[in-house]
Amino acid sequence: MTAAAATTPAPRTVIEARALTKRFQGLVSVDAVSFAIAENETLGVIGPNGAGKTTLVNMISGTLTPTEGEVIFEGRNINDVPAFRRAHLGIARTFQVMKPFHGMTVLENVAVGALFGRDGGEKSMAKARETAREWLEFTGLGRKIDLGADSLGGPDRKRLEFAKALAMKPRLLLLDEVMAGLNPVEVDEVVELIKTIRGQGMAMLVIEHVVKAIRSLSDRVMVLHHGQKIADDDPATVLEDPRVIEAYLGKRRT
Repeated sequence: MTAAAATTPAPRTVIEARALTKRFQGLVSVDAVSFAIAENETLGVIGPNGAGKTTLVNMISGTLTPTEGEVIFEGRNINDVPAFRRAHLGIARTFQVMKPFHGMTVLENVAVGALFGRDGGEKSMAKARETAREWLEFTGLGRKIDLGADSLGGPDRKRLEFAKALAMKPRLLLLDEVMAGLNPVEVDEVVELIKTIRGQGMAMLVIEHVVKAIRSLSDRVMVLHHGQKIADDDPATVLEDPRVIEAYLGKRRT
């Protein structure tokens, strides 16, 4: 080991889940799941429908409170911090069911994200609109900024969700099936977008069923099955794990 390698500090942990558990009237949706994500690291999360993936994201983003366990963000327990305060801390997410702000333009939708993001968001509407324009150009919606968000089709609504989250300038970005419903060309475009924002100090958790995308994007892949973590390792190791193949991949393996 060289002297330079010996003194290189380990990446700082952005988010840590400690034995997170969520029960709904006796039904265990997430069962004592623990993991950590460092800055510049992308954790892919896969698992069958009903495995607890979105419930896990909801506990991290603050829309659900854990029954047991802790969410630690940059060294601080945030279990009691409401969702909007977590946004101010630097946690942003997309939603599996897309929810644009009705009656508002594409630009206005993303400006809302900019106004309520990290450190309290942008301090003026003019700056929020400027930030929104930048991320809409980045996500390929630059020519549609004046359209009503309600008029967008499914793929563009996905891009809008992505732009809203990025406009919040997150330290942790939670992407919940942002590629669902896209065709292969569109999936490749979104993968390239996500790759472009890597390396900026951001930690990412990506829930996705497109195995090719997970393999390409993830530094590590975690697999949930019946609410439990059954694997957490580099993509090649996880996707060749017999337990993972039996529980999730099966004939879908690519």
